[in-house]
Amino acid sequence: MNDDELLAKLREVSFATLGHFLERGFVDHVVRAMVPGGRIVGRAVTLRLAEPDAIAVNRALVALKPGDVLVIDMTGDHAHACVGAVTQFAARCAGAAGIIVDGVVTDLNELQVCQLPVFARGATQLTTKLINSTRCELNTPVNCAGVEVHPNDIVLADDNGVLILPAEALAPVIDKALQSDLAEPNLLARLRNGEPLERVLTTSSSNS
Repeated sequence: MNDDELLAKLREVSFATLGHFLERGFVDHVVRAMVPGGRIVGRAVTLRLAEPDAIAVNRALVALKPGDVLVIDMTGDHAHACVGAVTQFAARCAGAAGIIVDGVVTDLNELQVCQLPVFARGATQLTTKLINSTRCELNTPVNCAGVEVHPNDIVLADDNGVLILPAEALAPVIDKALQSDLAEPNLLARLRNGEPLERVLTTSSSNS
């Protein structure tokens, strides 16, 4: 299975179903959707912000290609917002699939109007500054709320959370997950029709 085929299948699967087959890659639930209803499937462009530097964020935005997901490691700084209305809109103009921040953001109302998916720990009025730091790093391994993220890892996110893994970790389970999704409507129909729980749940191929 090549990467394009994998991404196409990931766009069809329920991300929570992948949780039946995987144990790693799940970003801590403190990082959650700031734009409800959004869904991300894309490849990671990583940024480590060693300082709250808006110029470093701008450089990362320029590096984005269509379908990319900007993953920002704030290195423990949960006080300064590195993403707001302009940052989000710039990422959308670059064709990005979304933004994941292990930290906080700002301009919540504007973020929801733009509708590009943004995930973060929360919101604040304190923002990054024009520092032009030499300590910030683009496209190196970063940590996102407990998950090690490498450039080009696959990012999957929806209202339930964020999952980030390399393609080779997702490829072996995607077909099993899609089969589980296909079995679910029949399972629900059997329950709706009053079939005994013991029979439905012990013969089902779905566990969600």
